[in-house]
Amino acid sequence: MTPTFRQAERIIWRGDAPDPATEPRRVPEETPIALSYESASYAVMMATPSDLEDFAIGFSLNERIVGSAADIEELDVVAAENGIVLRMALADGAAEAFWSRRRRIAGPSGCGLCGIESLSEALAPPRRVGPGPRISGAEIFAAMAALPALQPMNRMTGALHAAALWTPDEGIVLVREDVGRHNALDKLTGAAARAARNGADGVVLLTSRVSVEMVQKAASFGATIVVAVSAPTALALRAAHEAGITLIAVARHDGFELFTHPDRVRRWRRTVE
Repeated sequence: MTPTFRQAERIIWRGDAPDPATEPRRVPEETPIALSYESASYAVMMATPSDLEDFAIGFSLNERIVGSAADIEELDVVAAENGIVLRMALADGAAEAFWSRRRRIAGPSGCGLCGIESLSEALAPPRRVGPGPRISGAEIFAAMAALPALQPMNRMTGALHAAALWTPDEGIVLVREDVGRHNALDKLTGAAARAARNGADGVVLLTSRVSVEMVQKAASFGATIVVAVSAPTALALRAAHEAGITLIAVARHDGFELFTHPDRVRRWRRTVE
């Protein structure tokens, strides 16, 4: 199977001269991943070739191709000449729905609305989430502080996004990484489905900015609270408000910004050293 990273030769400059002690850098692979349903091509995404079963299930759930992981009756990961094919056979009801909306699409690693056929479909209302837990600011800081240590591929390469699920009782229970932020969230969704968990169990942590498609995927995952290290877009804020999601962004070691549905964050007193 395709490796997840390779060694790349490089020359590091320090000031006006190259460093003679330069060593190779590990860089992540970016591989075409084709998703196929009922022997028909549906999408080709550029992704990190790891946790591919999670990716297949999570993509299928977040794209609403299936209603549950049980709708995927068979899943095969097949190495092809120029990439990897994720072949899925669907249960009768899901297969019938798939054929009614079949389309063939291709997208880059940054694509989150690939295959959308109309502007109205792109801006379709997100799913409304449930009540979810309430958390403190201290828990948000602790969760985000714990995440970097659970990103082994990013530590090696410095080039991958992560999506994680944190729960009040267990801390971070699942983490998935990918060169594409949307792919990382799809992989997290798939991993959670396989572990009989969903976003309503806790808080979704993101190492990326928050765009509207990330909010849509989080809502599909059932996430009631999303915490990200970077800023949101205006459309993402409108979607989060409509979905009932508490959106926290620009979450750093010294603070965070709370944008929508603030009632899920408890007041607390924090001493900054």
